[in-house]
Amino acid sequence: MARVHARKATNLTIDMSLVGSAKELGVNISQAAEEGIRRAVSEARAERWKQENQAALNSSNDFVDQHGLPLETSRLF
Repeated sequence: MARVHARKATNLTIDMSLVGSAKELGVNISQAAEEGIRRAVSEARAERWKQENQAALNSSNDFVDQHGLPLETSRLF
């Protein structure tokens, strides 16, 4: 079953030629904007996570550089 999300009417300022092209091609502008915003939010969250966890990532990488991969001798490949 699909999740139903509450909707909010929002005003956006979008390049007129882009809106015209979208309408001409039958693109649902609201849906396209929502998908673009969803993608931008996901990318921003991923970037924030990387920034917040950079010290741990560096520490892990430093450990591997100094000691090799844990259980490396047990690998079958």
